[in-house]
Amino acid sequence: MWFQRFFKIMSHDMAIDLGTANTVVYVRGRGVVLNEPSVVAIETENGIQKVKAVGEDAKVMMGKTPDAIEAIRPLRDGVIADIDVAEQMIKHFIQKVHGARRFPRWPQIVICVPSGSTKVERRAIRDAASNAGASQVFLIEEPMAAAIGADMPVTEPIGSMVVDIGGGTTEVAVLSLRGLAYTTSVRTGGDKMDEAISSYVRRNHNLLIGEATAERIKKEVGVALMPADGKGQTIHIKGRDLVNGVPKEISINQGQLAEALSEPVGTITEGVRIALENTAPELAADIVDQGIVLTGGGALLEGIDEVLRRETGLPVTIAEDPLTCVALGTGRALEEEVFRGVLSTG
Repeated sequence: MWFQRFFKIMSHDMAIDLGTANTVVYVRGRGVVLNEPSVVAIETENGIQKVKAVGEDAKVMMGKTPDAIEAIRPLRDGVIADIDVAEQMIKHFIQKVHGARRFPRWPQIVICVPSGSTKVERRAIRDAASNAGASQVFLIEEPMAAAIGADMPVTEPIGSMVVDIGGGTTEVAVLSLRGLAYTTSVRTGGDKMDEAISSYVRRNHNLLIGEATAERIKKEVGVALMPADGKGQTIHIKGRDLVNGVPKEISINQGQLAEALSEPVGTITEGVRIALENTAPELAADIVDQGIVLTGGGALLEGIDEVLRRETGLPVTIAEDPLTCVALGTGRALEEEVFRGVLSTG
């Protein structure tokens, strides 16, 4: 009916992938409408704090702010570390998504949470969304959302495995019949990779680099697998020399980056191996055929699929759109009745 289509188009209801690195917002009837960094810039003036910038505008300030301004990431390891700032961020994104349109009905919001999050952490996420203006808040576990977004057969009696490598956590899960047969949350992801690069550069080159620089290096030339020639591509990076205290530029190659990233990649691989060891035999047999699907921003690290393929001996594929997989799955759970059973209120 025309009025049902109109209602969906005009709906405020939304699904939010509240990630450590990025927040992706999906609106009912419109799809993914926002994908911005989970960063808030707070300005303190005469003891009073106010939000100066959120998202992309705040991220460019990281590491470059004066004393009166602080760029904060309100989520760490996939959960809320600063509930007040997180609330301000969610409120800002809701207002940005809906713009000048104002309707009397407050939105229903579905937010994904790490499978290993505690009741206290889930309550913090739920309260932040409620205080930001939601009429009703539903939660969905991240690996389930990722699997739905990747079009995996989660409603069928077929075992399938998803590995969602986010900014703060890596979610490893075996799914079947709308449920998680086994899941584990490894507190290693894109942030730990950035830290590993920073530590390697500081330890081996006496150069101090910022978080943004480490992330740029990872995205441009980061690799999980040692290049055939041991070196691969080279990138020039700038930072502060720890010996002389002056700005300095050095070169680093992909072989060195593979060495730097070996620890976080190894932790993720170990998480996958543990999940496979704890999988029921019948589900394990299905995974041999279905393989492992990688989602999340970490899936874009060059060679990580090959590392998992070698370690497990199973087929490993990267989802079509790994960055927005979780948001798409959360949105489908909001819109499609067949997935409503995977949502919870606590």
